[in-house]
Amino acid sequence: MERSLDLNRSVVTTAIGILIVFAFHGADSSRSDSGIATREQQVAANIVLVTCDSLDGRLTFSPQNQTIKLPNINFMKDSGAVFLNAYSNSPICCPSRAALWSGRFVHLTESWNNFKCLNHDYPTWMKILQKYGYYTKVYGKTDYTSGHHSVSNRVEAWTRDVKFLLRQEGRPTTVLTGNESTVRVMDHDWQNVDEATKWIRYKATQLDQPFVLSLGLNLPHPYPTPSMGEACGGSTFKTSPYWLKKVKYHSIRIPKWLAFSEMHPVDFYSSYTKNCTGNFTNQDILGIRSFYYAMCAETDLMLGEILTALHDTGLENNTYVIFTSDHGELAMEHRQFYKMNIAGIPVPGNISGYSLFPLLKEFEEEVSVKKLRPDWIFSEFHGCNVNASTYMIRTGHWKYVAYADGITVPSQLFDLSADPDELKNVAIKYLDVTSALDKKLRSILNYPEVSKTVHQYNKLQFVKWKRSLGKNYTDVIANLRWHEDWQKDPATYENAIKKWLYSPARM
Repeated sequence: MERSLDLNRSVVTTAIGILIVFAFHGADSSRSDSGIATREQQVAANIVLVTCDSLDGRLTFSPQNQTIKLPNINFMKDSGAVFLNAYSNSPICCPSRAALWSGRFVHLTESWNNFKCLNHDYPTWMKILQKYGYYTKVYGKTDYTSGHHSVSNRVEAWTRDVKFLLRQEGRPTTVLTGNESTVRVMDHDWQNVDEATKWIRYKATQLDQPFVLSLGLNLPHPYPTPSMGEACGGSTFKTSPYWLKKVKYHSIRIPKWLAFSEMHPVDFYSSYTKNCTGNFTNQDILGIRSFYYAMCAETDLMLGEILTALHDTGLENNTYVIFTSDHGELAMEHRQFYKMNIAGIPVPGNISGYSLFPLLKEFEEEVSVKKLRPDWIFSEFHGCNVNASTYMIRTGHWKYVAYADGITVPSQLFDLSADPDELKNVAIKYLDVTSALDKKLRSILNYPEVSKTVHQYNKLQFVKWKRSLGKNYTDVIANLRWHEDWQKDPATYENAIKKWLYSPARM
């Protein structure tokens, strides 16, 4: 799609996830003669948030990528600044979105997994904007409140400390559907895109107040795998020949894998529970990654429909567009798939995040960036497919990962300048760096105590769920996503759970 718009500013962050903050020509036209916009003037700008699922910036539009063309994302990227070192606050759907909508770290809101996130009445940024006069509209998934996702998903998270290994997902696979004229593969997403563009064209243009529109997409998250039963997860990468032919197959990189004996124990647990420890040929891996790229391209077109609607209606002249993802996608890296301030209103005092706008070139002379934000990035994980609470801090080229109480599970340190694929743990080699980053991490949160809290929560929730089933418990637990493994030796797995329930607290 060709455009010749005069762009004022945009922000792109990639690596684990993706974020683009984009302002069309007139979005800051309300600035005063001094060049500084007042709060009342800034509030007039509209905001459109498009949130996709599992779009990994590293695999799609990093400078080295030549595999797939994403014209609408690149239209935004090429006109602004690119940040290649961004991380999801918690790389799993609901907790990540809880952080996005609350502006707080997940350990502060206790958004532990895809079942336990924010209460429905939590004061999200959209509710705050509504309080300050914004008209709000939501299409598609938001997925930041408690009580959603499958029973399997929550039970897998609760039982991650149990001493057993069960495959919880279908083996990653690909499905080709339709033909070379099939553009719309993810029908549900397209229905929401159509509704959102219709709203922009016929409702937003009639408003006499600023608006904020949220559009949540499922793509490019893998599709459900029916062979895993009613509670199936998502391990199917599906697209049509129309999209697949756009992928430059020869440009796809085969990720390096460690031998099982060299893998970190938590990484091995993740690979096993995601059903990725079997044999995968290079063709298998290339197929999965090529289908993922194709799914990203379909997502890009959805974004383009929103940009076109804003352009056609003239709303682009006063609208910020934010395109982001809840987390990235491993796409068979490390033998795994899955992931795991602009309106000018007063910022709540309990917000964990920092504005990206001071990092843009036009602000450099006005604000000292170092005074406004720390020199580290923090992420945490407490959900399924990982058998220990995990904490990551990155500063410069060092990435440090701690687990549980910091003692029972070995930590990891990666030198990203020498090892961008994170295959060589140098925690012992650089003990001074490991110690310094662990100290910094503990200044952000008391992670052993957080791990203990999560452990207690998991056990308590499982006990409540087990009691609620009564006599049906044995049958229900045997038929969750892990049913193929469980039903081979149900007595052993039930006994492992009993031992866990009556064992002393551990993290």
